[in-house]
Amino acid sequence: MPAFDFTIRDTSSIISPGLVVFPEVVKSNLAEMIRTAGGVTRLRPHCKTHKMAEVTEIQMQLGITRHKCATFAEAEMLATAGVTDILLAYNLVGPNIQRAVQFRSSYPDVTFIVTADHSSPVQQLSAAMTAAQCTIDVLLDIDSGQHRTGIATGDAAIELYQQIAESSGLNAAGFHLYDGQNHQTDLALRTTAVEQCWQIATDLRDQLSTNGLSVPRIVAGGTGSFPAYAAIDDPALELSPGTNTFFDNNYGNMFPDLNYTPAARILTRVISLPTADSITVDLGYKACASDPPLEKRLIFPDLPDAIPTLQNEEHLVLQTSAAGRFSPGDELLAIPGHICPTSALHRAAFIVEDQEVIGTWNIASRDRWLTI
Repeated sequence: MPAFDFTIRDTSSIISPGLVVFPEVVKSNLAEMIRTAGGVTRLRPHCKTHKMAEVTEIQMQLGITRHKCATFAEAEMLATAGVTDILLAYNLVGPNIQRAVQFRSSYPDVTFIVTADHSSPVQQLSAAMTAAQCTIDVLLDIDSGQHRTGIATGDAAIELYQQIAESSGLNAAGFHLYDGQNHQTDLALRTTAVEQCWQIATDLRDQLSTNGLSVPRIVAGGTGSFPAYAAIDDPALELSPGTNTFFDNNYGNMFPDLNYTPAARILTRVISLPTADSITVDLGYKACASDPPLEKRLIFPDLPDAIPTLQNEEHLVLQTSAAGRFSPGDELLAIPGHICPTSALHRAAFIVEDQEVIGTWNIASRDRWLTI
């Protein structure tokens, strides 16, 4: 893993707790992503981690043309940044069906793809697209074993894909195969699990091909399973790494084979010295994701013995043997345990290059909707 300097010479412009992004590290992570994939043409990275047009533009400059997202705000951010091939990997229901029509109308030159795993929303999407005289690509969302979304492979999956293919206004465009359950730390075990997931998708593809139905793409994988899918040679496969662009501490611990460096950190300041062996910083759970357990929520590279003992909305108490060397106003950089929801808690990120704050990047798609 490359060594990077995370020094910030003048932090006076950073209002804490402040998300700080180091573009040099982002570019290094993207280079590793491309190397693992074997080329940019196999990639469809997820933007949920960064949610920023500037990061999207860096990816596009590297030749990454296909992108994935989870919300219409993220899709709109990508389209505004110039992306022309967008997968919204989220099954559409309710008002989101009409939002899909509006998106197709607003961005007619964008190849827009959505997912589905049930007959009723497919019928509603078809009716909406037909009424608007436009079309949309639809991926069959396959349940690979996580049991979050997706349809199990079998007769019902074949019937649903057939329904998509025969529905007015819809194009049957392939499969979405997410395997968020594959968190095996050992790469060999993870690879075996990925191969099993891939097999259920290709078996279904073979059955559909027998019925005369094409499966032009299979969008597969996430952060941990990315290298295992990258080892598969199949022209239909589109690799969908997630957190890799920014990376975070929990994935680093879970998947030691991944050669990425956390590129986004939180600058926090000491606000109180409550006991002889503790400090309180201004880093509450309104500034970092609280879904990891408290002990895995954050780490402090310059204070390795720090143990989080209490976190509230605006406070984080750290137990440390070094408490005596701190004064109010002293600063620390924290690495979030889970960066994706953490970035959504900040309006903008402070950008640091060559030890200097050079500006901010808006986290444009942290909201649920922009204009669509």
